[in-house]
Amino acid sequence: MKTIVAALAFTLAAGSPLLSTEASAQTATAPRLLDEGRYGQLERWLGAGELNLTNVYTRQAGDTSAQFHAGADGEGPTFTLLEVTNTAGNTYLVGGYNPQSWAADEGWHETIRDAQRTAFLFNFTVPAVYRQILSGYILPSQGQRQTFNEMEFGPVFGSGPDLFVNDRLDTALSWQLSYGNPLDERLSIIDRSMNGETVRVDALEIYAIAPVPEPAAWTMLLAGIGAAGALVRLARKRGEGMPA
Repeated sequence: MKTIVAALAFTLAAGSPLLSTEASAQTATAPRLLDEGRYGQLERWLGAGELNLTNVYTRQAGDTSAQFHAGADGEGPTFTLLEVTNTAGNTYLVGGYNPQSWAADEGWHETIRDAQRTAFLFNFTVPAVYRQILSGYILPSQGQRQTFNEMEFGPVFGSGPDLFVNDRLDTALSWQLSYGNPLDERLSIIDRSMNGETVRVDALEIYAIAPVPEPAAWTMLLAGIGAAGALVRLARKRGEGMPA
């Protein structure tokens, strides 16, 4: 099985045409990748109803994986959005859903049971979605590795790695292995190239995910607050009527 170590050799290879090209720095402080249409598409892909998405990290000029982890670690489920450009000059908007918190010192987040394999990768430009491979495939462990979590790396999904961002947050690659159709091993979820072709990262944003409370839940919450207030007022009145 191709491992992340082998894939990183592609990323760090001295002859890589993209490693000699500086990433176009995302200098704006405000996130820009998530519009209303993409917001709705992420909700449909996740299938958990309406979502509140909060931007917890937006790459700035000079950022490294340390800044990514400072913003994203411990935030619970997140969407990663990447704008990238390949060697042909074509730009793509891709990313992934991580149902667990990112971390800086936990290595592989492995998912033994199918019920845990809820992560997915996506491509807005195509569009397409690539879900974790379930255990019913010939090799049950192929979809086991969900994400890789270490300080020296940006967001990393799957064993391929299926989506990888380096420590400088300026280069990415994709080698399908743990996500999507098992027969598509070695293909990129970005541009369908083969063998881990590197791409330039133009922008990187992370969004924390929270469900929008149902109206009934808000009603019950407000009713509970009102009832508690009434009890407090009643207790005060009783106290005022008691002899000193």
